[in-house]
Amino acid sequence: MGISGFFGLRNIRGLRVEFEMPAEVYAGSITPVKLVVHNDKKFSPSFLIRIRIADAETLFPVVARKGSISGLISMKFDRRGVHRIENIYVASVFPFNFFTRFRRLDVPLEVIVFPAAKKCSLTSIFSDEKRSRGETTIDRTGYEAEILSIREYRYGDPKKYIHWKATARTGELKTKELSSLSHRPLIIDFDNLAIEDIEERISCVTYHIIRSFRLNIPVGLRIGSTVYGTPDSRGGMGEPGSGKISMLKGLALYGSD
Repeated sequence: MGISGFFGLRNIRGLRVEFEMPAEVYAGSITPVKLVVHNDKKFSPSFLIRIRIADAETLFPVVARKGSISGLISMKFDRRGVHRIENIYVASVFPFNFFTRFRRLDVPLEVIVFPAAKKCSLTSIFSDEKRSRGETTIDRTGYEAEILSIREYRYGDPKKYIHWKATARTGELKTKELSSLSHRPLIIDFDNLAIEDIEERISCVTYHIIRSFRLNIPVGLRIGSTVYGTPDSRGGMGEPGSGKISMLKGLALYGSD
């Protein structure tokens, strides 16, 4: 029993864990979190290592001495806002499956969780934007306007955009590559939206921000006197520090002051 305890405790020592959260984490959705386990021990590997974060866990059969291994753990956050996770443990049943030995890791994890997106209608704020559709186009591929070129069919291309004449002529499936429509910048005024329930309003605006970026519509968000995002910019979709991220953070932290 003493030998088992000695090797069991040694097995879970000398381990460090690093976490890589995705750029976008949404309430109510399962989020894959990348973690890297480092074994700093010079002479011995670690076996049957489990990393536990709250109610989630993942298993690493072997972590080589002076080595590292990466994996994914699935997490889910029920609400928007800042989440600080301190219950992070490394555990193992090695060397015998009689006892589970564990120790707490001093690596608190903090993440800003964006609101859940809820499909809804904001017809009034999109009315002007809709009237501008089709006025100009930009040289960026999309599925909305004029044909830029004809290319080989790729898996996932909408079948309605297959160019049947070119397909018949070449004997290979061809797809029309279309330009994207140019849209005038759109500012969503959060405080003036006619949705009484705040959480429903936040989820609704979140949905339209995500939708606007997918459709390449420049969008910004006004909450009080603060304007988030860069409505004249189409770049940085989903990248840290981009207009999209700043808007989602503003909604995630709304009312937390």
